[in-house]
Amino acid sequence: MELFLIKGGQLILSLSLLIVLHELGHFIPARIFKTRIEKFYLFFDVKFSLFKKKIGDTVYGIGWLPLGGYVKISGMIDESMDTEQMAQPAQPWEFRAKPSWQRLIIMLGGVTVNLILGFLIYMMVMFAWGRTVVTNDNLPNGLTPSPQAAAIGFLQGDRVLGVNDEALTDAMDINKWLFLRSAETVEVARADGSVEKLSIPEDFGKTLFASGEMLPLTPYLPAIIRDVVPESAAATAGILPNDRIVGVNNQAISSWSGVYEALQDRAEPFVDLKIERHNKLQDIRVAVAAQDSLGVYFVDTRIKPQQVTYSISESIKEGFDYGYWTLYDYIAQFKFVFTKKGASQLGGFGTIASIFPAKWDWRMFWERTALISIILAFMNVLPIPALDGGHVVFLTYEIITGRKPHQKVLEYAQMLGLILLLALFVYANGNDIYRYMMG
Repeated sequence: MELFLIKGGQLILSLSLLIVLHELGHFIPARIFKTRIEKFYLFFDVKFSLFKKKIGDTVYGIGWLPLGGYVKISGMIDESMDTEQMAQPAQPWEFRAKPSWQRLIIMLGGVTVNLILGFLIYMMVMFAWGRTVVTNDNLPNGLTPSPQAAAIGFLQGDRVLGVNDEALTDAMDINKWLFLRSAETVEVARADGSVEKLSIPEDFGKTLFASGEMLPLTPYLPAIIRDVVPESAAATAGILPNDRIVGVNNQAISSWSGVYEALQDRAEPFVDLKIERHNKLQDIRVAVAAQDSLGVYFVDTRIKPQQVTYSISESIKEGFDYGYWTLYDYIAQFKFVFTKKGASQLGGFGTIASIFPAKWDWRMFWERTALISIILAFMNVLPIPALDGGHVVFLTYEIITGRKPHQKVLEYAQMLGLILLLALFVYANGNDIYRYMMG
């Protein structure tokens, strides 16, 4: 329950902040252009409000349904579907009476605020906390390639020197380059000291997605045994401290993760281990317990990231770069949504809440808020009726042709958009419920 409250509290605070600022992005230019705002709401006020107060022509309030927020602009087809108002002659203070360029600025205001806010938060985080990175110095044993990465030439123990002839600040960003970005060449230092430049196949990211290998390169953590649990399966089989596992079931596996994966994928109630002891190899069969445990503790060789701090000017550049690549990566992975596998991974509020830490951490809170802000900016600009991007499409048409779309077209488009968004909302949150119930 405490975990639910902590994650839920962070989610509500984050979304509340982003929603209010998004709606201010519409509100401020509307006021500048002397357009009347009838309502400004955090959350939706279906049937009733938790709080409301009218100041001037505008009712400010908080609804009870925490699914977003809105500003109701006079003379505009929106989610309120106020067709009665639209049937009256246009008034000078109404949205529809304003020049198309002013209406375009009003509609793009929310997206613009979310985008700028995301970048600003990242700059703030860089200045206040810096950035945690993993360099090659933090990878004493190099990297372990997944099967797909190994197939294109990566070897165990590789260290990445650069991508497309540019060095990486964070060595683990190699996974983003291979999965989402346009990596054409990767220069690696081999475990034997040699250097080689690998050519990356086009659409390698699609190959990784199809195989489920989202992290094609992971830190190599050798499976060196520190302690053996007395009377465990490993102890019974004769495994000793300082033994090094170099193979499982006739496959060359020598990392923590490889051993754990092999234990889970085994078809028999035992595993055949190849052990290196005093520079000699020997085979040992271990009867594995039902809980997939050998009964050993591995030597702690986990990577130790380092903290990089920035001055004000450096944090502006680093924050901008981080925000740019965050947006780029999100757009790049968006194409997977239209696949069967990608659609099954869509999530709703549960998925969003899961990205927040289990303990309140202001740095992680702001980092996640910046991410959500950038995602909201991108999602809202999509050319879907009922979203800001849908309104922008019709306004762009009007600016180019000089003709306003018929009001009925706008009304039907808005209804269609609302139906699509509702269906997506139900599907995404349904996925969350299904995954929770299935464990």
